Amino acid sequence: MKEQKIYHIPYKYRKVENLHILLWLIKDICWAVNLKYPALIMIIPTLTVAVLITYQTRKITSELIHNLAIDLWITANCIWMVGEFFQWDENLIGAYGLRQFSIIPYGIGLLILAYYYLYFIHRSDFTEKTEEQTESLIREQEKRLGK
Repeated sequence: MKEQKIYHIPYKYRKVENLHILLWLIKDICWAVNLKYPALIMIIPTLTVAVLITYQTRKITSELIHNLAIDLWITANCIWMVGEFFQWDENLIGAYGLRQFSIIPYGIGLLILAYYYLYFIHRSDFTEKTEEQTESLIREQEKRLGK
């Protein structure tokens, strides 16, 4: 039977990802219950932590690609939210509002993921490189922690 591979993310990064989920939910709940200013304020920590996660995982290609797509998803989500709050959702520029403009970051994120899934993961060295990148990152973290 083939050995089952285990994928690791350093604990420090996982804690930041969990915090990000909390921030994102707070932002979206504020949006859903029409708390305009708290929702707008929550854009800053939500996007900041999303970009931090992307930066932290930049050395693992698969994580980088997915986190870039998440950054773009949140950006699109925030554009749409602002459009709704300020009635810029429709007819801001001709027949288009911010909801329609949110398709741009959504689309870029989708293109990045399409490239990853249609091309990148099919490379013969993909699994080995991902393992090397992950193990290297874990070794760096252990070195910083003095283990």
